[in-house]
Amino acid sequence: MNDTVRPAGGTRDSAPSLTRYAWLSIAAAVATIFLKSGAYLVTGSVGLLSDAAESLVNLAAAIVALIALKVAARPADADHHFGHGKAEYFSAAFEGLMIFGAAAAILVSSVRRFLHPIPLESLGLGLAISLVATVVNGAVGVLLLRAGRRYRSTTLTADGKHLMTDVWTSAGVIVGVLLVGVTGWERLDPVVAAVVGLNILVTGSRMMAASMRSLLDAALPAADIDQVVAVLDRFRGPEVDFHGLQTRESGRYRFVSLHVLVPGLWTVHRGHDLVEEVEAAIREALPDTTVQTHLEPIEDARAYADVAFDSHPERPAHPVDRGR
Repeated sequence: MNDTVRPAGGTRDSAPSLTRYAWLSIAAAVATIFLKSGAYLVTGSVGLLSDAAESLVNLAAAIVALIALKVAARPADADHHFGHGKAEYFSAAFEGLMIFGAAAAILVSSVRRFLHPIPLESLGLGLAISLVATVVNGAVGVLLLRAGRRYRSTTLTADGKHLMTDVWTSAGVIVGVLLVGVTGWERLDPVVAAVVGLNILVTGSRMMAASMRSLLDAALPAADIDQVVAVLDRFRGPEVDFHGLQTRESGRYRFVSLHVLVPGLWTVHRGHDLVEEVEAAIREALPDTTVQTHLEPIEDARAYADVAFDSHPERPAHPVDRGR
């Protein structure tokens, strides 16, 4: 038998630094805090105040994201054999908690202002300032989402989604404050703020759920597993089969393990050549993947009874999982 482990495709030491995106997020958060706070001071709108409060959350989340990305980029060591990629999930979870705190503050402020409404002032200037802040958040949010998809970064994706939620939140606040100016109904301002707070709660809940699922070593997405299976199908034949496919991810890194079955009469050298080809093909199909293979004799029934389950637990067994 032969167990082989290879580092993720494109060694982790050569992985691009993602901290520059976190620094950009921090800069955007600082800028929007000043802009939105100014809009609130000019108008006295609790809706704009709620928008500014969410920018404070953005700043805290961006700082945590920076720390998480630095930790996640560390290579595997004697105490963390699989690297530090899961640090990104803690960042996403923290961001979800921060969102809950911001939502609570917004809801309390909106109730108070609903009970004790006050007239709004200088709406034109305040809304113009808020619009500039929204454009900044939108541009940075789109950039973070693209980087998150490109580098498979949970942290950047969560930060990008948060900023885009902030964009839609700001848009709603701006419309609400405009309606206050048009209708003169002052209680509409805290109503808009309350809707913003509830929307933020939904966003935070989704982020927390996604982060917790990943921390529990969830399998790779079905599309990724299908790519692995497609690679294995290229090698499968009368003398070669596979089973025991198991997957997980840690931050932007993927992990794939499987059993390779070949005739027992094959030489170790021939079997080793095969698993090297299989591993290389999987890493080519799925970058940033560590592949672990286990070589077994195809005619030995024990080879099919040494794993508790195969492939993706949420769907029927794939052909790769068939026994003999």
